[in-house]
Amino acid sequence: RPHRCGDCGKAFGRGSTLQEHQRTHTGEKPFGCPQCGARFSQSSTLVHHRRTHTGERPYGCTDCGKTFGRRSTLATHRRTHTGERPYGCADCGRRFAVSSDLAKH
Repeated sequence: RPHRCGDCGKAFGRGSTLQEHQRTHTGEKPFGCPQCGARFSQSSTLVHHRRTHTGERPYGCTDCGKTFGRRSTLATHRRTHTGERPYGCADCGRRFAVSSDLAKH
């Protein structure tokens, strides 16, 4: 990992990944949505955002057919079918399917 961030010391295998990371420090958002003007630090985030305008939902659940704009959202949804609850409370042991539900708990 030869590419190291001068601000926080985090290391990356590719210079382009370091460049993306550095935007977390600078606040730079070079990727703009032509439809609404929202700005993003990563081009992939803009791609996901644009699906809110187009309605594109390329990731479908094989169990129920529900579709999603992000692969990660589909993965979270799949837990409703599998019952997987990977996030556990260290205090009481209660488990959650979504990390934000654990954080709220």
